[in-house]
Amino acid sequence: MSVTAAFIGLGIMGYPMAGHLATAGIDVRVWNRNAEKSSTWAATYKGKACDSIANTVVDADFVFTCVGADPDLVEVFEGPAGIIANAKPGAVLVDHTTASAGIAEQLAQLARARNLEFIDAPVSGGQQGAEKGQLTIMCGGETEAYSQAQPLMEHYAKALNLMGPVGSGQKTKMVNQIAIAGLVQGLSEALHFAEQAELDVRKVVDVISKGAAQSWQMENRSGTMIDGEFEHGFAVDWMRKDLAICLEEARKNGARLPVAALVDQFYGDVQQMGGKRWDTSSLIQRLRKKG
Repeated sequence: MSVTAAFIGLGIMGYPMAGHLATAGIDVRVWNRNAEKSSTWAATYKGKACDSIANTVVDADFVFTCVGADPDLVEVFEGPAGIIANAKPGAVLVDHTTASAGIAEQLAQLARARNLEFIDAPVSGGQQGAEKGQLTIMCGGETEAYSQAQPLMEHYAKALNLMGPVGSGQKTKMVNQIAIAGLVQGLSEALHFAEQAELDVRKVVDVISKGAAQSWQMENRSGTMIDGEFEHGFAVDWMRKDLAICLEEARKNGARLPVAALVDQFYGDVQQMGGKRWDTSSLIQRLRKKG
């Protein structure tokens, strides 16, 4: 049986993700605020660019979204021109946006009222992971809906798990971002200390990366951090958006996040330095500038 998928949002993540679906032989229809990008995608992957959200989702078995934040989700999902009002009954809605657990729960409730299934499925792995089809996807939703959507998401995932009911995917992504914030700050301080101590920093990394200090960040970002190159991943602006979500959720559930809160302020300093679009490893530049 042929499957039709709609994909809303063709940013640096959504564009290749939708491409993997099309490459796998799935009939994919796309919509993006920038219509030119939709047309370019359609020409590249032999899919269909649509002129409205309603026309994109009307006959789709699955609707995937990957947009910016909570307000963008409200815009594309709600209202008479949105996804929920126009998707066919029984369709599964899969949202890959990193957003709040509250908006996921809100959209799921609206979807259920129209006989639609909703899965919150934020991703980790950045642009490189999306392009290589090697994303980690954390899902929240009903088991049956997840089972239906899982084979499609596997086309761009290296790890894929159902974490619990709707909202659980977003909360798991928050855990991911909290962990990353502390790791990157720790690595930044370590490299900065090595520089100030006039050590051979690359040799230091080579030694300590074989022991308990080893991490993905050290393996993949230490070299570019040493070189002062910050064009290799998730932007500071996006990280601050995500940390704001984490801190708000922590206020609700009583979790204490002193390190995450402090690192969020440090990222604010990086923004003031002109590093809004630098990747998250640019925390080290703040230390170098402030001495």
